[in-house]
Amino acid sequence: MINEQIRTFIAIELTSEIKSGLNQLQTKLKSKGLDFIKWVAPEGIHLTLKFLGNITLEKVSKITEAMEQVVIGVPPFSIIVKDVGGFPNLRQPRVIWVGIGGDIKKLMDLQQRIDVGLTPFGFIKEKRSFTPHLTLARLREGATSKDRQAFGEKIIREAPQIYYEMTVEGINFMKSQLLPSGAVYTRLSQMKLQ
Repeated sequence: MINEQIRTFIAIELTSEIKSGLNQLQTKLKSKGLDFIKWVAPEGIHLTLKFLGNITLEKVSKITEAMEQVVIGVPPFSIIVKDVGGFPNLRQPRVIWVGIGGDIKKLMDLQQRIDVGLTPFGFIKEKRSFTPHLTLARLREGATSKDRQAFGEKIIREAPQIYYEMTVEGINFMKSQLLPSGAVYTRLSQMKLQ
């Protein structure tokens, strides 16, 4: 059906080594009594560059073509996965994340190019500045202020230092299906950096 809608985003997929490291990190931070935390499945963790939301299937090929134009002249670059933190902070976290370092200028430039490249399709440029991160967990709405504070302190105390490097060689146009068991991600297309 041409009017069928799918939920989509543009992202950088992580190496299996990084996903394995994030799985180990989550395992170290999990403990009994923390049912107010929803952990992101490690195999689904990715670096989101632009969330598109629901689009019609007929837009998939046009967006793929636009993203192929975006990556022209963008060479591969290196990022570093390191540091554990929280939004808005670790005193009252709502989201637990791992930070991104490395060649941040090239990453920010790529994200800006994507933002601009998608405006002809009705996607509004982001008003907030891009904060590259990998989401490890979200604290559920029912988490109390005391729960949030205690978990933030646990992260400060127990989160091990992590450091992984990877070369970004492409971007991916992804589909997200929200199922009761969690989100399932499928690559619609891949654009290699040149």
